[in-house]
Amino acid sequence: MTVVNFDPIRSNEEAPEEDSTHTAGVRVILADSQAIYRVGMKKVFALEDDIRVVAQVETLQNLYAALQRYPTDVVLLEGQLISGTIDAVPELVRQAPEAKLIVQVTETDEANTVELYRRGVRGVVPRSISPDLLVKCVRKIAEGETWIDNQSISWVIEAYRSQATSLTDPKVQPKLSKKELAIISCITRGMRNKEIAYQIGTTEQVIKNYLRKVYDKLGVSDRLELALYCLHHELLKKYLVDGDNGMAPHTEPSQPLRAKM
Repeated sequence: MTVVNFDPIRSNEEAPEEDSTHTAGVRVILADSQAIYRVGMKKVFALEDDIRVVAQVETLQNLYAALQRYPTDVVLLEGQLISGTIDAVPELVRQAPEAKLIVQVTETDEANTVELYRRGVRGVVPRSISPDLLVKCVRKIAEGETWIDNQSISWVIEAYRSQATSLTDPKVQPKLSKKELAIISCITRGMRNKEIAYQIGTTEQVIKNYLRKVYDKLGVSDRLELALYCLHHELLKKYLVDGDNGMAPHTEPSQPLRAKM
């Protein structure tokens, strides 16, 4: 029997969004085929004042429907639900670009982990993760960070180096505007979109639009790959920066990746 639970917390569903402005917190969808995991995670988050479960689903198709119905900050997704569905993550990102994806896996392997991050997942965690660490992970990712352990960082860097070696023509340099370079410089220092917008004197939406263009030009998919690209190619060192573009001469970034465990 298939169960679709779209209203695990009816009081939250019925409350007008404008009435919960100050207490909305992090809105989470639990997407898991195992009811025991959904129940357990719901109980964990119920203890936190700043995290609320807005929906529970047990299939990928039901997740698509829930994302259309509920404003969501974080999706906690069982890896088995997308197993063998190569375009599932890009489709989820396309349908709900503001929702950040965390995938829970039974066991980690290099190829799957790299592919998940490459396609837009913000965090890959084991099914056995402790409740405290899971709560911390959800909060960090909701804030815009990438949750990645040291082993996964090594896998992603190695995969990117291999790709860059085989696909990158050193004679061809991407054409980047001065503002794009300024934004890239901020990204490599671990700044968030809001901080970058404040420094440059624009809005977060404008920064997001610039980042999409930068990703397309450099052939990367997210902030993590952008930071790795800059490290591998020493991108910012290759451009002589004059005084009218808002950038100071750049040195090695002190925090190239805003990725924590």
